Amino acid sequence: MHRLSKRLNAVASLVRPDSIIADVGTDHGYIPVYLCKAGLIRGAVAADINKGPLFSCKALVEQEGLSDKIQVRLSDGLDALHPDEFDTVIIAGMGGELIADILSRCPFVSSKHIILNPMTHPEIARKFLFDNGYEINNDIIVRDSNHCYSVFDAFYTGNITERNRADYYLGNIKDFSQKEYFIHLLNYLNNKSKSGENYSDVITALEEKL
Repeated sequence: MHRLSKRLNAVASLVRPDSIIADVGTDHGYIPVYLCKAGLIRGAVAADINKGPLFSCKALVEQEGLSDKIQVRLSDGLDALHPDEFDTVIIAGMGGELIADILSRCPFVSSKHIILNPMTHPEIARKFLFDNGYEINNDIIVRDSNHCYSVFDAFYTGNITERNRADYYLGNIKDFSQKEYFIHLLNYLNNKSKSGENYSDVITALEEKL
C-alpha cells in the first residue's frame, strides 16, 4: 500500500472515524484507499474530473481489493454525487479559488464535514467558509519536503459573524512554529502592499503571532 505524504496524512488525520468520504480531485485515490485499508472509514466516493487519474485510481482500488468500499466516479467537483452517498467531503490539492467555486456549486454541502487543503490562496477558501456560515475547527500548517501547506476542516453553523482580513489569512491557526510559512506569507503581503494594496492590518496581526 502506498504511504501517504505528510500533506495527505494531515488531511486524512482530520477524517472522523466511520465516515463515508467524498474525495474530490482524488487523483490516484491514495487518501480513500489508505483510510479504507486502515479501517478508519466505512467507504468512499473517489471523484475526479479527469479520466486519466481515475483510471489509475480504479486500478489501485482493485489492486487493494476495495471495489466494494470505494466507488470511482467521473465528476466535476461534487456535481455527479448524491448527498446521501457521503458525510465528509475532502478537497485537497487545488487552489483556494477553485475550492470555493466547487463548494458554492453544491447546495447540500452545508450538511457535510468539510476538509480542505488549498495549494494556493487558502485565504479565499477560508473567506468562503466564513461568509457562508461555517466555523473552522482544526487549522494547521504542515511541512512536507520543502513546502508548507494549509490543512483545515470546517462545519456549518449558519452563524455569519463579522470578520476582518486577518481572519482569512490566519483562520483558526494555533501553532505558529512553522516559521518559514509565516515569513513567506509576510514577504508576500509586504510585496503586495508595495504594489499599492494596503495589507498593514494583516501584517500587524501576523507579526503579533510570531
